[in-house]
Amino acid sequence: MGVLRALRGFFTGVGARSGPARGENGGSVVGAVPAAITTFAAVVISILDQLEDAQGGRAEAYRQLESVLWGDESDLQSSVAGRAIALAAQDLRVAQDTTAAVRMAASDVLVALARWHLHDVVSVLQGHLQALEEMSVELVLHTLHNLAIRYALQCVPFAGKTLAALRGVLSTAGSSRMLCAVCGVVEQWCSGISAYLRQREKCDFPHLGAAQLCAPVYSLGKQAMLRAMAVMMGVLLHAEEHHQHAWEQLLWLLHQYREVQDPSGVTRSLSYFLWAVMDVQAQVPRAKILAVIAAVHEQLCDEMEPPSPGHRAELCHCMVLQARICPEETIVFLYYKLRTGNKVDRVAAVEMLQALVRCDAPDVREKLPLFTKLVQSVCHDPAAQVRKAVLRFLGELLHSSAPGCSAWDVVGHLFGEFSRASGRLATGKLSVVEVWEERTVQRLCAHVLGSLDVSAGAVAKLLWPRLLQYVVPAEYTGMLVPLCRCLRALAERAERTEGEEEKAAPEALKPAEPAPLPAPQALLARLLVVAAVAPHTGGGHGAAALQLLQVLCGTIHRAVGASWATEIPLLLQHLAGTTAGFLDRAEWDSLLLKFLRASLEVIASEAWTVELSRELSRQLGGSPRLSWEKVCALAAARPEGCSGRAWEAQAGARAGGGDLPQLTVAGARPLLLQRFLYKALGTALAACGCLRHVREQTLQHLEATNFLELWEAQGIVSVVSRCAESHFQLALSSVQQFTGTLKHRKQSHALRNRAARATLMVIYGRMALRAPREQLLTHVERDIVGNVLQLYREGCQDAQLKLSLVQSVTEISLAIQAADAGPRFELCCKRELLQMLLEVMQEEPQESPVQPRALMAVEQLSKLKPRLSREEKCSLLAQCCRGVVCLRHPEQMEARGEAAAAAPVAPGVQAPSLRALGQLMRTLLREEPAPICFEDVVQVLRHWLASAEECERERALQVCVQLLGAHEEQREHGRGRACEQFGSLAGLLGPLTCDASAASRWRAATCLGHLLQIGAETTDVAPCTNEIGYLRERLNTVAPDSLLATSTNIAKLVCKHVPQGQAADFMDTVMESLQCTRPVRAWAAGRWALTFLGDCGEQIFQEEVPELVTILCTCLQSTQQSTRRCFVLRAMFILARCHQEPVIDSLLQRCLPMDSNTVEVWRSLGRSALGYPILERLTEKLRAAGDSSQGSECCARELGSSQAALEPHTIIRALCEMVSVLQSEGLVQHLLPDLLPSLLGQVSETLREEMEPSLREPESSDTSGRLFVEVLELVLSKCLEERWLRLLREQGAWASLAEPQAHSAGVCLLASVLLRAELVPPRLLQNLSTWLDSCSANLRLTATAFFAEVRQR
Repeated sequence: MGVLRALRGFFTGVGARSGPARGENGGSVVGAVPAAITTFAAVVISILDQLEDAQGGRAEAYRQLESVLWGDESDLQSSVAGRAIALAAQDLRVAQDTTAAVRMAASDVLVALARWHLHDVVSVLQGHLQALEEMSVELVLHTLHNLAIRYALQCVPFAGKTLAALRGVLSTAGSSRMLCAVCGVVEQWCSGISAYLRQREKCDFPHLGAAQLCAPVYSLGKQAMLRAMAVMMGVLLHAEEHHQHAWEQLLWLLHQYREVQDPSGVTRSLSYFLWAVMDVQAQVPRAKILAVIAAVHEQLCDEMEPPSPGHRAELCHCMVLQARICPEETIVFLYYKLRTGNKVDRVAAVEMLQALVRCDAPDVREKLPLFTKLVQSVCHDPAAQVRKAVLRFLGELLHSSAPGCSAWDVVGHLFGEFSRASGRLATGKLSVVEVWEERTVQRLCAHVLGSLDVSAGAVAKLLWPRLLQYVVPAEYTGMLVPLCRCLRALAERAERTEGEEEKAAPEALKPAEPAPLPAPQALLARLLVVAAVAPHTGGGHGAAALQLLQVLCGTIHRAVGASWATEIPLLLQHLAGTTAGFLDRAEWDSLLLKFLRASLEVIASEAWTVELSRELSRQLGGSPRLSWEKVCALAAARPEGCSGRAWEAQAGARAGGGDLPQLTVAGARPLLLQRFLYKALGTALAACGCLRHVREQTLQHLEATNFLELWEAQGIVSVVSRCAESHFQLALSSVQQFTGTLKHRKQSHALRNRAARATLMVIYGRMALRAPREQLLTHVERDIVGNVLQLYREGCQDAQLKLSLVQSVTEISLAIQAADAGPRFELCCKRELLQMLLEVMQEEPQESPVQPRALMAVEQLSKLKPRLSREEKCSLLAQCCRGVVCLRHPEQMEARGEAAAAAPVAPGVQAPSLRALGQLMRTLLREEPAPICFEDVVQVLRHWLASAEECERERALQVCVQLLGAHEEQREHGRGRACEQFGSLAGLLGPLTCDASAASRWRAATCLGHLLQIGAETTDVAPCTNEIGYLRERLNTVAPDSLLATSTNIAKLVCKHVPQGQAADFMDTVMESLQCTRPVRAWAAGRWALTFLGDCGEQIFQEEVPELVTILCTCLQSTQQSTRRCFVLRAMFILARCHQEPVIDSLLQRCLPMDSNTVEVWRSLGRSALGYPILERLTEKLRAAGDSSQGSECCARELGSSQAALEPHTIIRALCEMVSVLQSEGLVQHLLPDLLPSLLGQVSETLREEMEPSLREPESSDTSGRLFVEVLELVLSKCLEERWLRLLREQGAWASLAEPQAHSAGVCLLASVLLRAELVPPRLLQNLSTWLDSCSANLRLTATAFFAEVRQR
């Protein structure tokens, strides 16, 4: 009756007349909060305290609280109401100390609290619907039922969420009582919805539309109907007369799959019904059970809306129930679908059979062989989905340990499917989806094999040979991890059960033919290759292979058991400490090869080792071949327009190192496999004692190698070189024999012969590297180096052959060094090899990989004897620098026959060459006393550091960083002695801190940091490397002002470390940078010069000043830009301020006529603060020059003979230029008592009519006299007013002074004007009075004329 009432309520709600929706949610009715706690609230709080303290009967307390709540119209405070709701809701749950009366009373209290706090109460109840206890949910339903009765209209806003929560309860209802409770709640809430739809205009909360309310009602109604119908049908099955009605309702239930949106509810009801059928053992009509099977199968095949994993599990459970009810009909149906159905039908059928295998019921398990045969009928289905379904079935079959299952047949199918998928993937013609499906098949095969149960003794004996045969074939590498696990488990079980009798396997399990066991050598070779090629692939192939190898030690050879028990765990430990991205493959290969060599020594069987070498050769011949073009295609590494062999030649330097392009794991695996097989073959031949076999194998592989393929060429190098470790002379004679056959090969094989020559050159070098020391030195000159040179001369000297030459020379040099040749061994062809290497460097493009390796060869070769002289080393270094640093212009490249580059070589391309050049310099520093060799290197490098080409400077700086770093490391060579190149390097590197390239700026600062460390060894000043590092980071800016400021700060740190005596070197290189076309760098050079002179000018030796003046004057002559000339003039001023006398003397010693630049220097000094001191000093020098001309010795002794001998004409010109720019007349007037006698005396001395007239040169004397008169006029113009000057000009005083006959008159006129102008101080008279006793008649006459005029005044 409850079910009928619920359905009636559903139909009432759904069938109501719909209207417009007026809101989303109604909210809850909440009363006002009182301002103070009233008597009503106090009573409620008291009861709540009693409930919390568990005092008295809880049921009675709840009844009392309910009575209080219904008896008062006042509203409760929210906090008090929330406390009451929480207590009551807590007691709704089933607990050990909670009685049914308490829970019922708590439910009634909640109904009473909903009078004012409906929203809070309903929210709590909705949360409680998630409880797992059926009794708790039943009480919540009871409470919701009462709420709907008392507050029908107020509950409508909460109907949507409440009905949704009821759907979850309905889906898990396990009893008819619970189902009736849900139906009762639904009936009351639907009645409330119907009442609301009839009178919603009278409600005071936001209006809700009919569609909004009917949607959850409809969904819940369908579910309730399905559940109710399933329960009803289950009840009807108990009475046979109602069976027909139950079958009719079954068809209605199946029809609901097409009606409902969520078919999982139908499936649950169907499952409930099938359980009931099986429980009462009712006979289901065949048509009905086939309809059920078809409906379930159709749901599993739905591709438009595939069932969820939970729904699929429920559908499969239904199929299991059907199979238990009607097994024959189920099997026939599945067989029909497997034979005639489409791909989706077959997948669903196999999935149903998998569910049947999973069932533990005896009546189902006895039919497992039949189920297995059904699946075997689709084992070869081409569809990937069917193949995956079959694999999942087999996995379930193996996991269930089903009787009658031929485990080895399943194993064969697993490996067959894996191989089938690998073959399809290898074609490369699959789409992305197909590739994903095939890889999924492979993963499933591995997973199923991993779940194989090997615990059964009878099966274990048959599995061992069956599984062991799949270890060696390379196509099953992806299955190796689970395969090794199974074999290890079988071996461990065999050890545990050794000596125990096991029952024989059933006849059905025995194979028709025994499985062939692989050879021990094949097992060893295969597992070592797997461990080397993909140690971390596929979940750890390497570890699995090594662990299996340890298990198979008895199968491979009995002698290795003890040694492998120690060595293999060490290999596993090394492998566990690395990851795929951080495994050093060269080191790992070396460990495995050492393990192989040690194992062969333990086995000590010549026949066994010979068979191993043959097995390695077989595996090598059967390995997949991958050409260089395919490698580059996989790696996308080959540039456009570059042929395969040409790109091979450029990358041929990797022939020794074995570097691979950046391939994927799958792309690189064939190459790694071949490479390791070659290495293992060489190791096996080295351990083999049968020399005839070794020789045959070596020649056979030399003949069979395709030298055009780089990987095969690398492989034969590995084989022969490793063989030479133990059989050096045999390997050398075999290679020589093969080398001799190259001359007689056909011209049609010219390309192959060319590649063979290059490979043979590498082989000779590698054999030298691996040869025993005691045998190497006797063969290296004639048999190894001689053959290498012969092959190089006879071959086409392309990039490939040059690379081989470079690599061979490098390895031969290393071998000789390692052999500890001693002082008597000398490589006679050393200079010839060096010349060849230098030619190779000059011929190859700078971006070629030949260049850095040629430098490495030069470095190693230079260490051998005979030693090179210092001149030879300097020449060698200069040529190497030219080849690496020099920028080759297009016309140079065209002259060499090279293609002209459109752009400079990228910096990263030449990085290996620059590093190799730096290493060469390090080697030279180690060989010679460091300061001497350092000078040579710096002299070579200075040219490129000062280059006008930016890229050349940048390359030179990279080398310089390495050079200075190496020199800094060797401090003991320079301790106690100043670095002689410090000043020139600092002056050269300083302005480069403002270079256009940020990388050059950074490297220049780095070089200065190294230079400071070097300079700090001989000075007491701290190197300030931290400050340099900080300032270096600030050079990344592009703002010129910031760059200049940072560079100036660096200059302040560096300049104080410049050793004394190197100021000229520093200033010379700085002034060279001042000529730079880039303004910022030129300004930096000027600032460095000013900083050095300003901070360190006082410490400069006076002997260096003349050279510094010459440097500055030379720079001024070559500089035309005004800004840069200002730097030079400012530098001259600072130098003169620190060393005034030497600067003046240096400037005065410059030849006449005085050029414009020297004039500008004198004028600049005249305008400066040094103008007066220099003018005063020039006056003294002029007087000393006059005294020297008269034979006076006192002044000469005072100033020195060198100063007294200065040319008066030079002094006069300097005075003239300085006086012409003086701004203050007082300065000249102050010097007039000394300056006037000097000038007047020089004028007088030029007039030598009375003395030696035959020696007089009229033109010269007249010119000199007029010069001195002009200077005198200029000096007096700075002292006299214009009217006196005009008077002197009008009366011809200047002309009279220059004429011998009128000289006295001119002196009188001059004295008259000076007296009238009051410019005749006592000191002037005192200086002139000395002339009265002079031996010079002209001076006496001049003095007499002057004093005669003075007396008249």
